[in-house]
Amino acid sequence: MRNVDTRLCSFLFDFTLGLVQFSFTKKMSRPMKSFFLCGILLIFLEINAQVGVGVSATDIAPSAQLEIKSTTRGLLLPRMTHTQRDAIATPTAGLVLWCTNCGDAGELQVYNGSSWTNMTGGAVSAPTSVTIGSQVWQLKNMNVDRYRNGDPIPKVEDGATWMSLTTGAYCYYMNDSATYAAAYGKLYNWYAVNDSRGLAPTGYHVPSYNEWQTLIATAGGSGLAGPALKETGTVYWDTDPGSTNSTGFSARGGGFRDNNSGNFYYLRTFSYFWDATPQGGNTAYFHGPFSSGAHIIANPYPYKCGFSVRLIKD
Repeated sequence: MRNVDTRLCSFLFDFTLGLVQFSFTKKMSRPMKSFFLCGILLIFLEINAQVGVGVSATDIAPSAQLEIKSTTRGLLLPRMTHTQRDAIATPTAGLVLWCTNCGDAGELQVYNGSSWTNMTGGAVSAPTSVTIGSQVWQLKNMNVDRYRNGDPIPKVEDGATWMSLTTGAYCYYMNDSATYAAAYGKLYNWYAVNDSRGLAPTGYHVPSYNEWQTLIATAGGSGLAGPALKETGTVYWDTDPGSTNSTGFSARGGGFRDNNSGNFYYLRTFSYFWDATPQGGNTAYFHGPFSSGAHIIANPYPYKCGFSVRLIKD
């Protein structure tokens, strides 16, 4: 804190108080009032080179330009998605923010002069969600092997056993986790989707039929939404006629497991995503794009099928 004579402080206080009274009692234009108030602010910023919030001027640490003390509140930094963060023009080294969709629950990040890092200097976490219209969707298919309460979800590889199930289970495409788990996640029957122990973690849920329809409408409608929802290229699709992934949803052709044979079909050709809304006859809808067309397929299929699951934020 700069040492300032008490009489000078008293004079400046009386002077600035007079300016405030003058600016609001006289018929002054708005720009002129703004000029006076800015001048007052600059006077006090010059006198008080250090700033304390919740701390007296005499208790501000000598080395601190800004000191904040509170036992009930914190400091709230700017919050933004990774896309908004990356749009910052020429960030300055030391710039700090909270990335809302980085990692599982957001992440505090700092710019080091050449790249964004986490607060320990390591690589930032990849984004895990994307905002599409009014909805927030996870970026990857589910790949959990436990319900929300911690109970294990049975892994069932045998085809005959899979066909006879009436309780929740999962598998990997072709029962090959090494090849397909990271890219496509797990395939779940609908009994797992509907299990009361919860398939989704806290804060997310399996989308309803109507929530899927909202996504599809936002992406252009059932006849046109495919390209906007599909990841581009031919790594995860067998063909790619004009996909843009403009929504960022990044659907991949994960295929499915058949309820009648226990076999696997249509990898890199179709995406099948369960919704959480039961239909008649032990069926529920799947929704998803396919490789060679623009429209979205949505049909009711038996609970025993193995489809992908993509979560939406509560």
